[in-house]
Amino acid sequence: MNCPLCESHSTTAFFEKVDPIHGIRKYFKCHDCLLIFLLPEAHLSPEDEKQRYDQHQNNPDNVGYVKSLKKLVVPLSSKLRPASHGLDFGCGPQSVLKLMFEELGHSMDLYDPFYFNNEEVLRQRYDFVACTEVVEHFYSPQKEFITLNNLLKTQGSVLGIMTQLVENENDFRDWWYHRDPTHVCFYRRETFQWIASWKRFTVEYPDANIVILTK
Repeated sequence: MNCPLCESHSTTAFFEKVDPIHGIRKYFKCHDCLLIFLLPEAHLSPEDEKQRYDQHQNNPDNVGYVKSLKKLVVPLSSKLRPASHGLDFGCGPQSVLKLMFEELGHSMDLYDPFYFNNEEVLRQRYDFVACTEVVEHFYSPQKEFITLNNLLKTQGSVLGIMTQLVENENDFRDWWYHRDPTHVCFYRRETFQWIASWKRFTVEYPDANIVILTK
């Protein structure tokens, strides 16, 4: 089984569980980029995936959600020039990020394969791209990170990511994050360091589970 991020052949079985609804789910680990990933045969269908996303309550009235987004918005916005143009990649049915960045004087386009599937925005270039609770859903992370890189302008443009990072692999079995059946990729800091080296980014971790990649 090749790694879906770095294509390494150096992968091994890491964890297996039986989900009461979705059955056997097998996870592998890459020993080069340290990505942990769910085997493709356990991926949900697009219909089941969207049904899960429809249950999310990510709206501006959700105080806890807005507070969590600030952990990304504050360090990301500190790197932006006035009136920067960004993209909320994987925004879901409603983009709270767009509202927050507009309050700071920036503009933001939206893309989501289920809710805002506008291919035109994927042909543009942005000062910044934000992915909040998105990269863990990537079925093809190499392809998706190539897309994200290509969405950014040249030197100084910024990719901001929010995702739960694997801190201790020994705790993975009891970790709540893989209980969401749409979560299929799990990253360590070292994984993002591999991505940074691959695409020539600098990488920072300004807060827990926040990653800032700068071209």
